[in-house]
Amino acid sequence: MSAFVNDDVRGQEEEVFARFDRSVTARLWQFMHGHRAMLAVVVLLVLLYTVVQVLIPVAIRHAVDSALGRSAHAFDTVLSAFALLVVVNAILTFFQEWLAARLAQRVIFDLRRAMFAHLQRVSLAILDQTHVGRLMARLQGDVNALQEFMETSVTALGELFLLAGLVILLLAMDFQLGLLTLGVVPALLVLRHAWLPWAKRVFARSREASSSVNAALAENINGIRTVQENRREAVNLRRYEERARENLEAQTGASLVSQVMMPAVDLLTGLAMAVVVVVGGRAVLAGEQDVGVMLAFIFCVQRCFDPIRTLAMQYTVMQRAMASGQRIIEVLEVPVTLEDRPDAAAWTDAPPSVAFEHVTFGYRPGQPVLHDLNLRIAPYQTVALVGPTGSGKTSIAALVHRFYDAWQGSVAVGGRDVRELALDSLGRHVGMVLQEPFLFSGSVADNVAYGLAGATREQVIDACKAVHAHGFIAALPQGYDTQLGQRGRNLSVGQRQLLSFARALLASPKILILDEATANIDSFTEQEIGRALNVLRQGRTTIIIAHRLATIRDADLIVVLDGGRIVEQGNHRQLLARGGMYAALHRSSSASFDDLVPG
Repeated sequence: MSAFVNDDVRGQEEEVFARFDRSVTARLWQFMHGHRAMLAVVVLLVLLYTVVQVLIPVAIRHAVDSALGRSAHAFDTVLSAFALLVVVNAILTFFQEWLAARLAQRVIFDLRRAMFAHLQRVSLAILDQTHVGRLMARLQGDVNALQEFMETSVTALGELFLLAGLVILLLAMDFQLGLLTLGVVPALLVLRHAWLPWAKRVFARSREASSSVNAALAENINGIRTVQENRREAVNLRRYEERARENLEAQTGASLVSQVMMPAVDLLTGLAMAVVVVVGGRAVLAGEQDVGVMLAFIFCVQRCFDPIRTLAMQYTVMQRAMASGQRIIEVLEVPVTLEDRPDAAAWTDAPPSVAFEHVTFGYRPGQPVLHDLNLRIAPYQTVALVGPTGSGKTSIAALVHRFYDAWQGSVAVGGRDVRELALDSLGRHVGMVLQEPFLFSGSVADNVAYGLAGATREQVIDACKAVHAHGFIAALPQGYDTQLGQRGRNLSVGQRQLLSFARALLASPKILILDEATANIDSFTEQEIGRALNVLRQGRTTIIIAHRLATIRDADLIVVLDGGRIVEQGNHRQLLARGGMYAALHRSSSASFDDLVPG
């Protein structure tokens, strides 16, 4: 877990290459267990493919010797066998590659699902310290790298078997000539050993440059409104061109490195062929060797270096996959700190009260946000939490929903500690409406029904009518079936907020938390929102977090927070009479507590 979080916090560059790691392989192998039958079929096809590939040079040898009258086998028989081997080879090639790709896709599907499911259960305390961009790189780039390795591993395994088979065949046909031919292999290994460090540096630079240019592009697109407001198009283009040019140079260098081994392998292949032609040719002329054997040797040598080339490139892919696998395992092993206790109970029909008893809490060790806080909210009461930014209002809401656990003290809802309640049950009965409502891709109806599985269209419409959202929805091109853009950007802020209110109403929570739900609303829209709030508050305990007094004057209880402590509480009239921070804000006609000047 620490590597997962700390690397993101420090912003350090992640490893592009890694050595073969048995622990990573063993952990990833677990995702293969459900597909062992398909894996066995793929391996069997690879073995059959290898046998056929080795038999093809043998068939060539006998075909040539038969044509020259030096074989006991009839030429037509040998030719028919050769044709059959070619057909079987084509069939096996297709099926092994097709099944290998299907196997890799299924394993990656299980891996993606496991990562997604795990991240949904990870504590917000962990995700708060994680750079979203780097996390997405692990979910996408690293998984893709692993998928590439898996899809090519079967081919590499076949090439390894083929290399072994061809070497055995060469030595079996002519042991001395086989040894001379394979004498170029040590030179290839030395060449590869010298090439790999250079390749590591170049590929690392390539990856960094690619990440940099992609980050610049994403940042510019996400901030396009600000870019256009400040007429920064030309400046941003110049900066992007610099990064794009660096990426061009890096990718060009990576292409050079990728291709430089090919001519070297071809050169060594030519050298081996020359040995066969010179030494084998003399043996044929001297009558010491058959022409068929020499031609089979030439074919084997040419085919023998293809696996070497493939395995050399596969080693690079494997190194990248090991690094990616390590990062994926780090994601899967991020601890789930908020889990149900073995004896966790479902929410009962107890009145929806809220109680904080000597609660101390913070997001970072040694930096508490709430200090020994005590607060009691009676059932069906509307309580407003007010105070400057950083006073702990949102932290109180997060603890009620149990997004986090308190460091000290206890938080209880319905008379029971939230740690004794099942998270699913708690989530169904504690609803939240945030300052920036999040709408998902899909229709208006889908977004309203998001909090209640199986909600009918009639229930969705009734909820929207109740919060006065039905009017604008009906005016949309496809009404409730209108597809929303990214995060609902084709709706106004007020319309998005009304949809979030309808969603909360349809879910029918016992405790409703409104976190700055009207902060971004204009005064005219606020009247519509106010009517919707009155509907939402009926029959449930409501906690309203707000900076502005206009939204909380009629609350049953107003709690004023400062520095993580309650400095005063009461209703609107009581707090005005007390003459404290709340009264000072009221007298100053300030828009929010943040506008008050200390002292």
